[in-house]
Amino acid sequence: MSNHFVVRTQAALANQQLQSALAKAGGGFVARRQAAIDAVDDFELMRDQAQAVRKKSLADLEIYLAYFEQQVEAAGGRVHWAETTEDLRRIVIELCQQANAKTIAKGKSMVGEEAHLNQALEAAGMTPWETDLGEYILQLAHEPPSHIVAPALHKTKAEIEQLFKQAHTLGERDLSAVKAIVDEARAVIRERFLKADVGITGANMLIAETGTAVLVTNEGNGDLSACLPRTHIITSTFDRVIPTWEDASKIIRVLARSATGQPITSYTSFFSGPKTAKDHDGPEAFHVVLLDNRRSEILGSDYREMLHCIRCGACMNHCPVYQTVGGHAYDSVYPGPMGAVLSPLLRGYNQDYELASASSFCGRCEAVCPVRIPLPKLMRKLREQEQSVVPPGLLQKFALAGFTWLANKPGLYRRLTGLASACLHRLAGGRGRLHRLPLASGWTSVRDLPAPQGGSFQSQYRRAGSAKKSAGK
Repeated sequence: MSNHFVVRTQAALANQQLQSALAKAGGGFVARRQAAIDAVDDFELMRDQAQAVRKKSLADLEIYLAYFEQQVEAAGGRVHWAETTEDLRRIVIELCQQANAKTIAKGKSMVGEEAHLNQALEAAGMTPWETDLGEYILQLAHEPPSHIVAPALHKTKAEIEQLFKQAHTLGERDLSAVKAIVDEARAVIRERFLKADVGITGANMLIAETGTAVLVTNEGNGDLSACLPRTHIITSTFDRVIPTWEDASKIIRVLARSATGQPITSYTSFFSGPKTAKDHDGPEAFHVVLLDNRRSEILGSDYREMLHCIRCGACMNHCPVYQTVGGHAYDSVYPGPMGAVLSPLLRGYNQDYELASASSFCGRCEAVCPVRIPLPKLMRKLREQEQSVVPPGLLQKFALAGFTWLANKPGLYRRLTGLASACLHRLAGGRGRLHRLPLASGWTSVRDLPAPQGGSFQSQYRRAGSAKKSAGK
């Protein structure tokens, strides 16, 4: 895969199967979210409350983390601290080896994807099986997720049917219906739950008040991964901690509505330590591994608000760029607008700074964010930072210098832009759009360029003002 976002987007635009899958899936999230919000009277108040929880949590993070660790240990569990993804992989592998694990049932974990945990477990001689349906499909396809809520969003039904027939030796059967695919996945994965020595899940929140990990799912795979194996390992990041159960309820109220358009997910699970003598089931060992991976740096930077993110995916569901090229074009476990900010900060690759330019700056991402993260502002800041990390080339410098010179001469600027608008309008004829244009092939190779349909805003404003004066006389 190319290092450059622009090259990856060209491949995505040319992929007809991907374009078909994106066209079918994209609108559903938007419509369901809007319906869920319309069903309540106070969603804006809910957003304010959720934002306040995230601000409060980060303001006194050290206090809440210390109390969370204390409460986990009081319940019989243990908290492990991983500064880097390498540390997380090492800790998890050691815990699995202590449990003599051969097979592992994994619930969906963004941190596991961030740390490439599956590959590390396989290299250590263990077999991790994804139990989230979307993640399981991608495990069979040997692909990374393309969405943080619906990881197999880019896959068509026909592709999934073919994957299952190749992976499951169950003879001839009809998988043309979605229900048949789901039923087969349920039957195959159920056996893996029962055989797993260790269960690994993520966590949406960590409640300091009681040392409780909160996990929201729609398939119940998180509960089975956590409760059936002898050892339960939670992989999360330290910024997921919140003070109280009441605070957790405020996040839950906006999370599902923003992510899948549900008032609440099918399963909202709470895990607090290993089973006790009074419990009929549950793990014998309970571990929480908290990853930093440069989040401490983000916490003390101008990008602190990015740590408010609750991983709902609403920003990418409403982003015209993501909906056109999909998640793999971002080459990161975190795609879309939130990934355009997070990926450069977490990885520090020079090419990641391109992602901040993968935006039309329409502002929809900020408008729908349930905790009001100012994503366009953060992307603009990254664009400015890119100049010091990846200096512009000679041509770009020349173009910027020329524009700066012209923009400082308003009269000349208006005359030249007016002339350009008139020329483009004439070139378009009566169509209102241009199929081709020199120096704009990056745009016109995949879509028409709208042509100016009259004078500039300033000229129209002046005409309107003149007309008003004339009418007043």
